[in-house]
Amino acid sequence: MTTTDARPDLASGLTFPPGFTFGAATAAYQIEGAVDVDGRGPSIWDTYSHTPGRTFQGHTGDVAAEHYTRYREDVALMAELGLSAYRFSVAWTRVLPEGAGRVEQRGLDFYRRLVDELLDSGVDPWLTLYHWDLPQALQDRGGWTDRDTAARFADYAGVVHDALGDRVRHWSTLNEPMCSALLGHQSGQHAPGERDAVAAARATHHLLLGHGLASRVLREKGTESLGITLNFTPMHPATGRPADVDAARRLDGQQNRMFLLPVVTGAYPEDVVADLAAAGAPLPVQDGDLEVIAAPLDWLGVNYYFESTVQVGTRPAGRPTSFIGAEDVVELDPEGPTTTMGWGVSPEAFTRLLLWIGDHAPGLPLVVTENGSAWDDEVSDDGAVHDPERTDYLLRHLESVTTAIAAGADVRGYFAWSLLDNYEWARGYAQRFGLIHVDYATQRRTVKDSGRTYAEILRRHRQASDS
Repeated sequence: MTTTDARPDLASGLTFPPGFTFGAATAAYQIEGAVDVDGRGPSIWDTYSHTPGRTFQGHTGDVAAEHYTRYREDVALMAELGLSAYRFSVAWTRVLPEGAGRVEQRGLDFYRRLVDELLDSGVDPWLTLYHWDLPQALQDRGGWTDRDTAARFADYAGVVHDALGDRVRHWSTLNEPMCSALLGHQSGQHAPGERDAVAAARATHHLLLGHGLASRVLREKGTESLGITLNFTPMHPATGRPADVDAARRLDGQQNRMFLLPVVTGAYPEDVVADLAAAGAPLPVQDGDLEVIAAPLDWLGVNYYFESTVQVGTRPAGRPTSFIGAEDVVELDPEGPTTTMGWGVSPEAFTRLLLWIGDHAPGLPLVVTENGSAWDDEVSDDGAVHDPERTDYLLRHLESVTTAIAAGADVRGYFAWSLLDNYEWARGYAQRFGLIHVDYATQRRTVKDSGRTYAEILRRHRQASDS
């Protein structure tokens, strides 16, 4: 029996503050398809996914969920679910095919149409400028390991704001720079697929510098709701042994604190700086950089999926670490049920995390910008998609948010990941996160039971807010 079966009243018992934002999120490369349409240039994910052996069964985002041509249908589904907001990313190469210089108006026109459709449907657009799809032309010049890419990102931010700033209120610079830097350059699990600790450290700093420079541009252009989205994974030692405790400290440092603290305090954690220097991969900080990185924010985006238990040990062959200088650290398999991604389900840790972030970023409102789970979903004979595991996950994590709020966390919104089943990066189409099922052969959309449960929660919230 699932938790949902045992507590059928949970959806009706969840209450959120007035004005709380409910939405769902996506990313451009995961849903748009149309990779060679209307002047779009290649990104590092086009290159990576077309490189043999990089992705599950060679899957690419060439077609994805065809959102580029089906966006009106998808916005209608958002309205049907009652979403008050939609978080999406802009594909840099649709706007600047070479990463800089020539602007492709046909790409901007797509996002103009999307934003207008959202506003006409009563859905507030939340725009993310970068969700991992760096233009290949910039990668050819060094990508995020090259300091100049941070400046080009700021230029790109200005171009997008000039086109959409009159209609988009909420702007996020980066999504999960930890993944871009460490999965992309340390473990090679993501584009551009490098395994170089020095490159990873350089990418880390230049991504954050790009955030700061872009923030400055967006502020100059009048943006009043500005954030960055970070992914957090609580790290726990498997035992009380000093070596295991230190292993958890090291991974927490690079996963969580290395990205949060410079943004909110203007300083990298001293222990992380020392760890990276000892590993021969120092952060390439120049005078004035940290002041730029610590640009004032209006909210912090929090992505959460699971927690991790770690210990010192021998890593399995063929599984490179995502963390610099952590070749001796093992992340243990989770206890209890896991999603098809192999991730554990830890809603209680979500509450603790939100409170921990509040302690480290006092006074900064939080928005849950991603939270979700992947399961084996199929359309049943009755034409529906029954996904009790995802429904349970959704309800329990929403409950965790309410618990955190009651304990003092200033959480202003929640975006479910994801609106649609989509291209799950190196895992291809084998993983389904969506509230809406996508039949990739026909592109037919079917709202899952979890999506209908979410819609009911939103309906009750609106009803309570109106009363």
